[in-house]
Amino acid sequence: MARRPRIDLPGIPQHVVQRGNDRQPCFFTDADRHRYLQDLKEIALREHCDVHAYVLMTNHVHLLMTPENSGQVARVMQALGRSYVRYVNDRYRRTGTLWEGRYKSSLVDRDTYLLRCYRYIELNPVRAKMCSDPAEYAWSSHGANALGLHDALVHPHPTYLRLGESPEERCAAYRAIALETLSDEDIEAIRLHLQRQHAIDSDRFRTAIEAQLARPAGPLKIGRPRKTRG
Repeated sequence: MARRPRIDLPGIPQHVVQRGNDRQPCFFTDADRHRYLQDLKEIALREHCDVHAYVLMTNHVHLLMTPENSGQVARVMQALGRSYVRYVNDRYRRTGTLWEGRYKSSLVDRDTYLLRCYRYIELNPVRAKMCSDPAEYAWSSHGANALGLHDALVHPHPTYLRLGESPEERCAAYRAIALETLSDEDIEAIRLHLQRQHAIDSDRFRTAIEAQLARPAGPLKIGRPRKTRG
């Protein structure tokens, strides 16, 4: 069966996850993490994709990006995948694939779900019990978004910028939001939509996306359509 084309529109944020093959590690040392982030920064800049949030876990990566044009996220992930796999294979004298098939992605409603995706991504190490505070984890965008640390990779989304008039106000507001525990419903919704590669959205956002795509952007309703009387 042919793969359905990805839901991909210019100016709409995408939550992306890529996992190591067979859930195996894709980062082995801090040098590997530095190399991945440097490659991501250069490729995202070249392809006109803004990275808003990220986290590098041991065996997978989460990214939140907005492309200027359709197809740019795919080009970033393809180029990044090739570059980083070549680096790992050369460094560790290995061969073969590193990633588990295609990356998964989900469009994100800027008004209702964007900051929840920021939090979902940056709280991954906390949920994995690798730390108790996301500020303790070095390999995420939390330092930039919540603490104001310089990170040339991170480009704030306009929704984030509306949190305050100054960088200090925005960081304080976001830090307060980020430390709130995501509900089980939000976590499950983000995971499910990402797995199915559906837009994570409000009904209004989905309707607008489907109008542009001329195809469903989310799960179809189960059952036969209701008959209407002629």
